[in-house]
Amino acid sequence: MGDLPVVVVGAGPVGLAAAAELAERGLVPLVLERGEHAGATVAQWRHVRLFSRWAEVVAPAARRLLESRGWRHPDVEGYPTGGEWTDVYLRPLAEALGERVRFGVEVVGVARRGRDRVVDAGRDSEPLTVHVRRADGGEERITARGVIDASGTWTSPNPLGGDGLPALGEAAAGDRIAYRVPNLDDPGDADRYRGRHVVVAGSGHSALTALVAFAELAERQPSTRVTWLVRRNVDAAVFGGGEADQLPARGALGLRARAAVEAGRIAVTAEFRTAAVDRAEDGWLTLVSANGERLEAVDEVVVLAGFRPDLSWLSELRLSLDATLQAPVALAPLIDPNVHSCGTVYPHGAAELAHPEPGVFLAGMKSYGRAPTFLAMTGYEQVRSIAAALAGDSASAARVELVLPETGVCSGAGVTDTPDDEHDEDGCGAPSAAEDLSLSATFAR
Repeated sequence: MGDLPVVVVGAGPVGLAAAAELAERGLVPLVLERGEHAGATVAQWRHVRLFSRWAEVVAPAARRLLESRGWRHPDVEGYPTGGEWTDVYLRPLAEALGERVRFGVEVVGVARRGRDRVVDAGRDSEPLTVHVRRADGGEERITARGVIDASGTWTSPNPLGGDGLPALGEAAAGDRIAYRVPNLDDPGDADRYRGRHVVVAGSGHSALTALVAFAELAERQPSTRVTWLVRRNVDAAVFGGGEADQLPARGALGLRARAAVEAGRIAVTAEFRTAAVDRAEDGWLTLVSANGERLEAVDEVVVLAGFRPDLSWLSELRLSLDATLQAPVALAPLIDPNVHSCGTVYPHGAAELAHPEPGVFLAGMKSYGRAPTFLAMTGYEQVRSIAAALAGDSASAARVELVLPETGVCSGAGVTDTPDDEHDEDGCGAPSAAEDLSLSATFAR
């Protein structure tokens, strides 16, 4: 199988980094992307500014490839938007990889050639087959020595429903519910929300980004009401680590959201797990919690409750996934938000990402399953290790050295409602003590 390509699913930041790593080691990468260009999903949030600097979002192997073609690295201290990340880095990287990247092709299945997942005989000697549907409706079968699934989770947002399934009436109210951070600099998006009662559901960084944007809209248009709907308790930790965050822009985002709440521009409804969405004849929505609480007179809902992996097209592969997070079993304990929320992830690579199916790896955001707070740097180190393993360089694959910036928050509560002091402090260090935070930091949106 040495002459066969390694198929990489997804031409996003981690997928293209994987291709650069594979090419640098003399392997043949083939990147398959459903979209029409590199970074197609990143471009869908092109208005959002990253809280990681350019220095942290350019993969080392990709940089070497690009600079060999005359590309100049942007200011390492700058913070790109999703659009800039796509246009300045991802699209040139795909061009540098040339015919090793194909667009307009969707991977609809992966299997071991001639064997379904039940058959043992020959699994170690037969190559993989990647089943592809082209944009013109045609189908292909690509034979591969390995598959790196870096397709991400963007297409599978979590629903509003508090039990992981859509709330009753959620689908019927779909025209009033969005699952992405809106671009309020776009006149159409701004008109949709201006002067309305907007509910933002979620407690991660995407939710904080949307809250800051809506708070600014409410300041310009006071008739705009913003309610923050949170399933857990709201304490200082929900805003992040502030000035203690080792990614300053990420900390500043939380400070701005906290300032907007304290200034009264954002109302908070905590411990609310949505069970139903009722639509009145006048068009207003009412959100009903599992306990029967009601949040009424809602015009628009923005659900930013995280994402989940789509595993449907991997059903014929033997994957070893954690029952809770749907992440590789060896990785799951390192990232489980029920255990810790420090933002500290131990170095991991091919060994932690391997599955019983030889040559198959989930990388990037998809490797985290349902766990939050994934950084591009993590994905770049993952695919460096995976490429080394596929090339037979076991020493390099095992030498995973990655130090990630901590969030400045260390709490055992994670995604649960349990107070911090009821968790084992050894889970990720002692809980943070309350402290006064400066609200002077800025974050460009």
